[in-house]
Amino acid sequence: MTTVQAPSSVPELLGRCGRLAQPALREAVGRLHPWVAEMAGYSFGWCEVGGAPAAAPGGKGVRQALAVLGAEAAGADGRAGVPAAVAVELVHAFSLLHDDVMDGDATRRRRPAVWKAYGTGPAVLAGDALFALAVEILASAPQGAGTVRLLSAALADLVRGQADDLLFATRPWTGPERVTPEEYRSMAEGKTGALLGCAAALGAVLGGADAATAGALDRAGRHLGIAFQLVDDVLGIWGDPAVTGKPVGGDLRQRKKTYPVLAALGSPAARGLPELLDTPGRAAQAAALIEAAGGRTAALTEARAHTAAARALLTEAPLATEAAEHLLQLLDHLMDREL
Repeated sequence: MTTVQAPSSVPELLGRCGRLAQPALREAVGRLHPWVAEMAGYSFGWCEVGGAPAAAPGGKGVRQALAVLGAEAAGADGRAGVPAAVAVELVHAFSLLHDDVMDGDATRRRRPAVWKAYGTGPAVLAGDALFALAVEILASAPQGAGTVRLLSAALADLVRGQADDLLFATRPWTGPERVTPEEYRSMAEGKTGALLGCAAALGAVLGGADAATAGALDRAGRHLGIAFQLVDDVLGIWGDPAVTGKPVGGDLRQRKKTYPVLAALGSPAARGLPELLDTPGRAAQAAALIEAAGGRTAALTEARAHTAAARALLTEAPLATEAAEHLLQLLDHLMDREL
């Protein structure tokens, strides 16, 4: 069994996992058509439009860390989880490229989104290429058929979650056709939780874990994804723009049906909320009413419940002790983001 030294901080943990996965990720992207590889590199923050090297902000590396830690939790060297780390990072990038097109989001990580920088068609093409490359990476790995099935199931859930999220925008704030908190949880599990759970489970499978252990990690990751999305919803209304990179009340101006809004709408104290949400320039008043009606508290309470469920699964599963501690450390860090 591999001994994994405890990091002094979560950034150090993410950095260690990233140093294992990043060379393989860059090598894989380098196999793509040069133009597509440039768009992929731009999306990861490696280059500017035209290919000049850059050090732009990239993602946090949570999914690749979960894959590496999944392998270590199974008692293997973290390098066993690298193909899973690369695959899930590619799929995550693919989903972001397509999400930005579908949502019309012009910026990503404080830079023009790929579709704004290169065009809609090229961005879709780059996303397709990243998805195909992810499947190729896993198919070539040990236990390839099983890992591809795991990824395919997660992708099916991700698509269902994304479809629900898009359809939520067409539904009313109140009445029998309103979006319920239960529907929201299902959407968040698919859109955010499925790939987090898949990352940890794939790493575990490549590390030699049995189906029960991989399943526990998958379920823990799904709970983590729901909690992560709930915290994102809170930050999307009340977060500090200097930290989140998003304008104050941006989700409210876009009339997104986030959990704090849905929870508040169920309270008699929010009787005037639908009108505020439908009136441009009233985001600050809407945020105050959502908080007064208990929406912020409800979202954070729900996030803590899913965090506790993930913690219980990680504690009860037969995982290598130090790797399990790292997973718990990462879990706590993701839930404590500038709230």
